[in-house]
Amino acid sequence: MKTSVNSFFQRLSSVWLWLILVLSTPDLVAQESSYSAFQEANAAYNEANYEKAAALYEQILDAGLHSAEVYYNLGNAYYRLNRVAETIYYYEKAKQLAPEDQDIQMNSAFAQNMTIDAIEPLPQSQLAQLKSKLFTLLTTEGWSKLSLSFLWLFALLFLGYLFTRSPQFKRPFFFSSLASMFLFIGTFAITFAKDTQAKQTQYAILFSKQIDTWSEPNQQGDLLFILHEGVKVQLLDSLAEWQKIRIANGSEGWLKNASLKSLN
Repeated sequence: MKTSVNSFFQRLSSVWLWLILVLSTPDLVAQESSYSAFQEANAAYNEANYEKAAALYEQILDAGLHSAEVYYNLGNAYYRLNRVAETIYYYEKAKQLAPEDQDIQMNSAFAQNMTIDAIEPLPQSQLAQLKSKLFTLLTTEGWSKLSLSFLWLFALLFLGYLFTRSPQFKRPFFFSSLASMFLFIGTFAITFAKDTQAKQTQYAILFSKQIDTWSEPNQQGDLLFILHEGVKVQLLDSLAEWQKIRIANGSEGWLKNASLKSLN
């Protein structure tokens, strides 16, 4: 009887293993295919075949596999092809996933020189600068993971405080758990604020070669200024074929039938 029970569980384990393999095989195949495409794209880039490299990097993104490295390499390929809007767009996407990467920051700054419009950003207050630095230290996912780590640390330290009988260790456990709780609250607040800002603030890159900006969502208003491809804009509102935008210097206006690619 014992042998038959063991045999039953062995067969059950085999079935579960087979199911796991079957379910995971498509993902493994997709990852393997994307890795091969990434290697091929890198080789094409090194051979100065930038069109092919860009197409292969795009293929990886179309497969649903996104990473700062792929976005960065794609930005590099489009930079070599002198495709202004695409270059800036993919560098911006790379910065979202790796905000502290110096190579991405430097190449993104170089790419700004490709644009026709020289837009001076509004000066920020010290509080706004501090907030911006905090937000760019980690991605929203990174802050979320850090917050969760502090929560687990608090739970472990507090359990240590509850179950430790020695007064020598009870006090350190208590104050360490308290510090972990404050760190959890702080990192959670940053995560929540960053996520809320990302949802409420939409940015896009302008892909239209040249477009007029109007004071109203009609061409009977005043022509305010002209924008060119590669400009980063904040999306404020939309009305039929019109989009209301704000640029880095705080100026606002309406664009008609603009080709915009969202960064959110």
